[in-house]
Amino acid sequence: MTLSREFYRHGPDVRQGNPVGFVEVRKRFDFRFIGIGRWVTQAEQNRAAGLFYDALVDLMTILKCPEPLISLRGTLSLQYGIGGRPGVAAHYQPSMRCFSLAKNAGPGSIAHEWFHALDHYLGGTAFDDAPAGMFASKAWLADATPVVHPLNDDLYACFRQIMLAEDGDSPSPLFEASVRVDKVMNQVYYSQAEELCARAFEAFVQDAAITNNFLVSGTKMTAEAEQGLYPRGEQRERINLAFQRYFNRLGAALNSEIRRSMR
Repeated sequence: MTLSREFYRHGPDVRQGNPVGFVEVRKRFDFRFIGIGRWVTQAEQNRAAGLFYDALVDLMTILKCPEPLISLRGTLSLQYGIGGRPGVAAHYQPSMRCFSLAKNAGPGSIAHEWFHALDHYLGGTAFDDAPAGMFASKAWLADATPVVHPLNDDLYACFRQIMLAEDGDSPSPLFEASVRVDKVMNQVYYSQAEELCARAFEAFVQDAAITNNFLVSGTKMTAEAEQGLYPRGEQRERINLAFQRYFNRLGAALNSEIRRSMR
């Protein structure tokens, strides 16, 4: 997937014909820093900025949350065409609180990497005794002490639906499929808590009324989906509902906070 191709998007016109660069992306969402690779041409940079802008506004709309969530209150950085790893289209760097997309292979990975950033951010707020830098999903699986709050209760419900079966005790179909694939590949990757949750979030975003395959793609008609590496059937429905409840509550809280600050 390269920026020379067209990306499918079905959603409102958020740019209204106006040119948008990475300066506008940073200003709107208050990213801490945006880095662009030296091999990204000006034309590629201009096109990418518009695609990022659309994708992040779409994500904000799907989550029903304001701009501060997208940049995690100004703590998150973004890199495009820089900081890549061999064979990796996109990745999140916890030490830098930065998500990076490769120039020619990263599109479609934004939702996944953004959720890693959120998961990492929440590890420091949703639990009392989680080790520094631990993802919230991993802390939940490790039975870290929860911080009592209605928002956190909804977050834990998301983790429960992703990692546990409907009985609330045995492993979920998503977890079991991920373990099977890991065993075949002689690795522990797909079954990690943070990876399970990022893929579940991708599915939730792709199932929304707004569609944007620069933001997310591949949770339905891919080899990974056929292997069960994305939620399916009733589990997918339960996860989507849990995410919807969580982000509805989170969005309401953040929007209320913004209104109070403007008085």
